[in-house]
Amino acid sequence: MSPASPAGGGGEGAAHHRDLTVVTDLLAEQRRRITDFDGPGERFPAPVQDPGADPPSLPEPGWQQTMDAIPMPALLVAPVLGRDGVPRDYWYVGRNRAALRYSETVIPPAALPAWSGRPVPLFGRFPEMAHTAMPRMLAEAYRGGEIQGPTVVEFPLRAPDGEVARVSAEVRVSRCGPHHLLVAWERGNRQALARAAQHLARTCWMEWNLTGQPPRASFGVRHVLGLHRDAPLPGLVDVAAMTDHAGAESLYQVLYDVLLRGRTAECDLRLPARRNGVLRLLAEPVFRPGGPVWAVRGVMMDVTGDRLTRHRARHAEREATRARDRAQAFGEVAAAFRDALSPRFAGGKVPSGLETAAVYRPDEGAGVGGDWYKARVLPDGRTLLALGDARGHGLAAVTLMAKLRYALAGLAFTAHPVEHLTGWLSDVACDDGPESTATAIVGAYHPERRLLRWVSAGHPAPLLLRDGRVRPLALPPDATGLPLGVVPDTAYTAVETVLAAGDVVLMYSDGLVERRGSDIDADTELLRHRAERLARTSLRRGTGGLQAYAEHVVRAMSDSPQTDDATLLAVRCLP
Repeated sequence: MSPASPAGGGGEGAAHHRDLTVVTDLLAEQRRRITDFDGPGERFPAPVQDPGADPPSLPEPGWQQTMDAIPMPALLVAPVLGRDGVPRDYWYVGRNRAALRYSETVIPPAALPAWSGRPVPLFGRFPEMAHTAMPRMLAEAYRGGEIQGPTVVEFPLRAPDGEVARVSAEVRVSRCGPHHLLVAWERGNRQALARAAQHLARTCWMEWNLTGQPPRASFGVRHVLGLHRDAPLPGLVDVAAMTDHAGAESLYQVLYDVLLRGRTAECDLRLPARRNGVLRLLAEPVFRPGGPVWAVRGVMMDVTGDRLTRHRARHAEREATRARDRAQAFGEVAAAFRDALSPRFAGGKVPSGLETAAVYRPDEGAGVGGDWYKARVLPDGRTLLALGDARGHGLAAVTLMAKLRYALAGLAFTAHPVEHLTGWLSDVACDDGPESTATAIVGAYHPERRLLRWVSAGHPAPLLLRDGRVRPLALPPDATGLPLGVVPDTAYTAVETVLAAGDVVLMYSDGLVERRGSDIDADTELLRHRAERLARTSLRRGTGGLQAYAEHVVRAMSDSPQTDDATLLAVRCLP
């Protein structure tokens, strides 16, 4: 056997070729083991051969014609009797045409020496046969006169070149006249194969005669039905009694279709005595020639495992559907909640001389997260600018986000500096519980001085776009603050950045730059590079220019699967 060539040069064809090669090698290795195997020793005592024994006399004339009339392969064997009349050895006397055809198709030519037509010792011609049930069957058939078998007889035939052939047949041995034995066999162990197939597939057949005769059945029917091996074969009423109420009704409908309508029908039968095993019955009518149905022929298959698998699959599907519906409902509630809490502005001038734009991109998996932002002109003329990221996803993160956002909006009206606002906001998060943490940038823009005072609470520093170049805003070591909600009474230090006309400040959440398996510094540098490149092509003056630019930047950072929600708040200082 040689593996077929792959269908093409692609990866799938090459993989298939490798699979065929592996299978070929496995089979070749097993064939080598068979060839090298010497055998486990005798399973039956081999007869004692007498090399000096006289060949037996041939049967009466015409025996060959009688043998050739037998349709199945057959050998004529003569026993060698001891003084006590017990066979001690056997002679191979002759064969019929069917046996010759069998030998030509099954046995390699070099595995057997040519036969001259004269009697030869049986176990000299077939040495391995002596270690099978054949000697016992020959002795029993000669001594008792009763037909032996059918019995599976298997043995190897080895050619001089080492090649091994497997001889496997269901053999019968019977007395043939006073001095001979007839050995006949069916090629291929058909009964054994049928029995094995029924056992593997847990399938059987029965034929119920409606004339009062006992039913007929295949091998293994009692095993499939869960009956004792000595139990009588069940009739149709017995089968109905073995199943439950629903099964009895189904069986009645099948018999109605088979007997009165002459149709093939099928149904499931649950057997309570077999731990609620399930049988699939397919039945067909057997008609009397020219008359009514006089027998029912049925095939029964044990489908318990299949039904159990289907039940589990349906249960898993229902659970998955419920979980999907819950997740969808949860996501819709969280998304609606977050949408209700998000600021509503779409790029434009504000009284403090700033233009603002915001883009939010949800997590592709969780749907909603804890990102939030705030841009609002305060009564004292300053503009509150903030962006944060609450820990986690879903309603818990959205709830914390809402608390922080509204708390900051209220605290900002106190007119205190941003470092105080950030400390108080951290205390709010601490009071919410140990899991309520968040990062944030909290800033206030002073229009009279074009001064942005801002605080980082464990959050990435904003980027500054000036004169076509993008750089991170400097964050001194003493200005690096803890995330909100970590430690109560945390003190924060503000950073002051003076803006010029046309400057753009980009505040963003870490979901915009974080990539699974990547370095955060490298991803931040990638954002800086792309924001700078897009500023040359996408940042326009006028209404909507900043919003379009922010959307281009977020889109440019969406070239890999999103594992967290991402927010970008862009602020431009107007002339």
